[in-house]
Amino acid sequence: MRQIFLDTETTGFYAETGDRIVEIGCVELLNRKLTGNNLHIYLNPERDSDEGALRVHGLTTEFLKDKPKFGEVVDQLLDYIASAEIIIHNAPFDVGFLNKELELQGRPRFTTFVDGITDTLVMAKEMFPGKRNSLDALCDRLEVDNSGRTLHGALLDAELLADVYINMTRGQDALLMEVESTDAQARTSERIDLSRFQLPVIAASEQEVTQHEDVLAQLDKSSGGKTIWRNTENSVA
Repeated sequence: MRQIFLDTETTGFYAETGDRIVEIGCVELLNRKLTGNNLHIYLNPERDSDEGALRVHGLTTEFLKDKPKFGEVVDQLLDYIASAEIIIHNAPFDVGFLNKELELQGRPRFTTFVDGITDTLVMAKEMFPGKRNSLDALCDRLEVDNSGRTLHGALLDAELLADVYINMTRGQDALLMEVESTDAQARTSERIDLSRFQLPVIAASEQEVTQHEDVLAQLDKSSGGKTIWRNTENSVA
């Protein structure tokens, strides 16, 4: 499954009143593994950024004046995202701007080119109701390092979002392994007597034990301290 984490920076907050995209960042995840096949584009929006937006991303008119216009890179972008699942934090904002840019080029809407859109803000609100669910807040909650995020940047934010998403959906790995295991068992008709073999016992390394404990601690933290194994440990102690 090919998934693309996408983020944009813009001259302001309202595509319908003339604000434009100044930066696009995309990060590719293939079968839940980052591939490094990313896309990063700065754009000349042919207008100045609002003061509020400029404070967010820091991309000045002087910096952007020699960058390509959206129409010059639209085919590159559409080829890159074609038929992928697009994952965005607060998707209506970015998709609204992409739709407007495509409209100005006489192209169909963004959803025409992709296999679907997942909004991680919606996911986060379902997982963490009543809590702050900005990208920074999720990084803090899920222990994703965002210390380099002094200003918003489309590629950096897409990379952080990929890490956040992987942490939010970590349980899917176990589900996929269970399905694969079940399929493999169904394909096996011969029963093997393992008593004939001397099976080696391979103990986990200290690093593997530490990593395992870190994952358990993250799960315990996400559940508000309600995990069964921690309660069992405490009762035994």
